[in-house]
Amino acid sequence: MKLAFTKMQGAGNDFVVFDGIGQKVELTPGRVRQIANRYFGIGCDQVLLVERPQSADTDFRYRIWNADGIEVGQCGNGARCFVRFVRDRGLTAKDEIRVETLSGVITPRLERDGTVSVNMGPPVFEPERVPFVSDSAAVVQTLEGMDGGVQITALSMGNPHAVQVVDDVDAAPVLTQGPRIEHHPRFPQRANAGYMQVVDRSRIRLRVWERGAGETLCCGTGACAAVVTGVRRGLLDPVVDVETRGGRLTIRWDGAENDLNCAVWMSGPAVAVFEGEIQID
Repeated sequence: MKLAFTKMQGAGNDFVVFDGIGQKVELTPGRVRQIANRYFGIGCDQVLLVERPQSADTDFRYRIWNADGIEVGQCGNGARCFVRFVRDRGLTAKDEIRVETLSGVITPRLERDGTVSVNMGPPVFEPERVPFVSDSAAVVQTLEGMDGGVQITALSMGNPHAVQVVDDVDAAPVLTQGPRIEHHPRFPQRANAGYMQVVDRSRIRLRVWERGAGETLCCGTGACAAVVTGVRRGLLDPVVDVETRGGRLTIRWDGAENDLNCAVWMSGPAVAVFEGEIQID
């Protein structure tokens, strides 16, 4: 099967995007792993597929696979690349679109300055919906088995996150502790492990170990989860610049203790890198 693709990136988080409207695309976990392999395939953190919507009030369906071949519910940086892709391909003339995902409908918007903003919906804190095994609704909880335990905030931004505050993000044990948090038994669907350094009330530095992909240069939902965690803990203001190893995102969340259903907005770059064709077994 030969497929046309576009390689894209958002703040260094890179994707292979397929147009499933103009061509027939049949992805399996094995095929995704072949595509994502940086030595024998194209190489990417996630594979994205554009499809026709299944409901009348949306414009497209958006499917996401991590590099390990597992389909997931959400990817924030990918959502920004998604709207750039469908506009550049002439699949829509709209600046703002409604897109179906496994985690619900999102509304990415192309801004006049070339950046893309996405309404990521409200964060989810209820442990059973994250999902996170806990009988407590406390904002900060101890995750056992991590060299005595680490203090995390568990939440979902369409995928599960475990966010902790660290003094120095460069010295954080992302590569050693991150995989253990990803597979911790209290996260039955695995988790993204976020390490947040608070620079001041409007700026943080962030590294994320993503489930199924390892550490990436930037994680959009991870940036959202980190800012929401900082706001809930009283460490951050509602608008925060998030500095990652791949670039900067701006996150806005106006939620507070009495208004947790506020949507999270994310803004940042979305860039097409190159186009090509790949022969998939």
